[in-house]
Amino acid sequence: MKDFCIIGSGISGATIANSLSKKYSLDIYDKARGVGGRSSNKKLNKNESFDHGVQYISPKSIQFKKFIKSLILKKIVKKWPGKHLFLNTDKQEDKKHTKIIGKKGNNAISKYLLKDINCNFNSEVIKIFNKNKVWEIYFSDGSKKLYKSLILTCPFPQLKKLSKKYIKHSFINQKIKMDANITVMMTTKKSKLNVSSYFFNDKILGWAGNENSKMRFKSKNDLWTLQSTYSWANKKIDKNRENKKLNTKIMIEQFFKLTGIKKTKVLFSLNHGWKYSSNSKPLRIKSYWNSSLNLGVCADWFVGPRLESGWISAQDLFNKINK
Repeated sequence: MKDFCIIGSGISGATIANSLSKKYSLDIYDKARGVGGRSSNKKLNKNESFDHGVQYISPKSIQFKKFIKSLILKKIVKKWPGKHLFLNTDKQEDKKHTKIIGKKGNNAISKYLLKDINCNFNSEVIKIFNKNKVWEIYFSDGSKKLYKSLILTCPFPQLKKLSKKYIKHSFINQKIKMDANITVMMTTKKSKLNVSSYFFNDKILGWAGNENSKMRFKSKNDLWTLQSTYSWANKKIDKNRENKKLNTKIMIEQFFKLTGIKKTKVLFSLNHGWKYSSNSKPLRIKSYWNSSLNLGVCADWFVGPRLESGWISAQDLFNKINK
């Protein structure tokens, strides 16, 4: 029986797994098809791809800045060049914040941290049960696995549904509202536009990123990732699957309208809804650890809406486990 079962391969799961793997045996499980969680990268073909989750990384804390600097030296991540423009606001260009992206995709950090760890994808956990200090993990395919310890890194609503009976802390009873986001990936005919990203002051669109500007590939077309505002997505997310064509059309039309870019034929589009995208209100704790049950929780929503928040939460949990 292995020491740890970790649910989720996003930045929190990848960070805690990497730290624990130096001393303990463990496995990672994720219901998705690949690594990264909300820092996922969608491949269009062998070369072209979209960062359809995390936009970029702007390190804030001293510890995370050091970590990112080490990854730049290892060529895992790099700075995102070009113009990052504000539209419909008093600001013109965002030169203040450093923007870090994965060299081959924004899931690069999780991939790097998990390169030597056994990861199991397409593995959805539907139930957990603790019996005689052993964790029984039940999966949607009918299988069951046993572990000494369990760490969960899922969004708060999923965590509450899965583990409320085992978590003896007030945070589990809080009303934590996670905002949604709707992302549209699209390909259009090549233009001569020299802009890396747009920030919008709009009710529908929040941001748009030019994938070509990341210098990862050469394409005969333009690749754009469009992200909605939280407020618009919160209203639309529950019926986004049924209304994907309509929501996609609305966001694309709004993009051309706001940017003033000449509307051209959309060669490809894909809509992805993030039901649990972000929590902007941090909790009083950064992670949770129950040493009597060997049950831990770490996730970005403990700390804030940034990718860095998930890393901080995982570091905090690791310190609690090793006290």
